[in-house]
Amino acid sequence: LLVLAFQTDSTRVCTFSLANEGSNMRYPQLEVNDGHHELSHHGGDSAKLAKIGKINTFHATQFAYLLGKLAAVAEGDGRLLDNCLLAYGSGNSDGNRHNHDDLPILLAGRGGGTIRTGRHVPFAAETPVTNLWLTMLDRAGVAVDAIGDSTGPLADLA
Repeated sequence: LLVLAFQTDSTRVCTFSLANEGSNMRYPQLEVNDGHHELSHHGGDSAKLAKIGKINTFHATQFAYLLGKLAAVAEGDGRLLDNCLLAYGSGNSDGNRHNHDDLPILLAGRGGGTIRTGRHVPFAAETPVTNLWLTMLDRAGVAVDAIGDSTGPLADLA
């Protein structure tokens, strides 16, 4: 539905949340009957880490499926994915410690050619994630001076 909404220009912005950090959702289809949040406090337990790995793999697979669907739609001289910017990540870098720095975020799509892809771009410690949201809005043509604790757009994405 999300791909169709983008393809038909019914919307240009969406949020697709697989789960929130506090969710205690279970994944019986993955043979994970423990709650997600409960498992995130794994304390290094290998069995819990394996279950978190199954959940993370499932979520990443769902995101890859969405990217594949966007890449399959021809649009202009390229693909629908070329004109999108999608962020995939988490508000925690380590759920066991509730750590919020060095967030694992993947940015997909080329933002209409405004993003250079296929690379890992590290940012300085203490760079607010809101700088990414500010940058994404800028690339979408939305002029905003700041979002939350942002300190400015991320220049290294072009």
